[in-house]
Amino acid sequence: MSSSDRIWIAIPAYNEAATIRGLAESALALGWRVMVIDDGSADATAACLHDLPLTLLRHDANRGKAASLRSAFSHALANGAAAVVTIDGDGQHDPGDAARLLAAWRDRPECLVIGARLHDRSSIPRARYLANRFACFWISWAAGHPIADSQSGFRVYSAAVMEIALSGRVHGKRFTFESEILIEAAQRGHPTRAVMIPARYPASARSSHYRAVVDTAKIVAMVATRLLRAGLHPHGLWNSLRREPPSQDPAATPAAISGSAGLPRRRTARRG
Repeated sequence: MSSSDRIWIAIPAYNEAATIRGLAESALALGWRVMVIDDGSADATAACLHDLPLTLLRHDANRGKAASLRSAFSHALANGAAAVVTIDGDGQHDPGDAARLLAAWRDRPECLVIGARLHDRSSIPRARYLANRFACFWISWAAGHPIADSQSGFRVYSAAVMEIALSGRVHGKRFTFESEILIEAAQRGHPTRAVMIPARYPASARSSHYRAVVDTAKIVAMVATRLLRAGLHPHGLWNSLRREPPSQDPAATPAAISGSAGLPRRRTARRG
């Protein structure tokens, strides 16, 4: 297996017919393996991908983003993945930024790398920004270090972190799952590392599945439960209030990261 075959891009998708094909084509152009997880879409999400050389995993019914990520991690690990880059299916992330996130991970492979957007405050809806900052405070406290953007779905998960996520120690559903991974991974020696990316809200994209009040409240409840079990983790609070380190912005190309200048062999879409 070549180095490029050990990197996957995973795109969870639920009713993303408007954006999924362009996103998948951009991801495929980078030269890594690509999978789309169709989470019970009622639109033409799957049909948009029928002729692309990617892996298509399908849920018969909508099960939420946590289930999509679990399916992606299980498939990637079963196929020898070293790391998975997750990209949301609504067009808010530019797949071209994946090279910089992977470069940061290659530099410090113990880290869970996050594409951080909160520096770009003027481009983020106010309610979304405030909810994210509120969630960042709680998750950083439980994780024991400052996290630049706890709600960004643009991430690099190493094989070790994916195994933690699937081990049964992370119980969250929907968006709580992604937040809980940050805490559990940090407690097991995998802190986060941030790479600045633009905040993108394409006009053609559907409204976010993230419910600013409800989902943030669920995240805080999950974190509060963990903190109570840890005796409120005062050392973690102190460490989380330190000044955040500068976001990393390594220059890299897909060929340099994967160790191969060529693209992986073409594949036909597989359904499972």
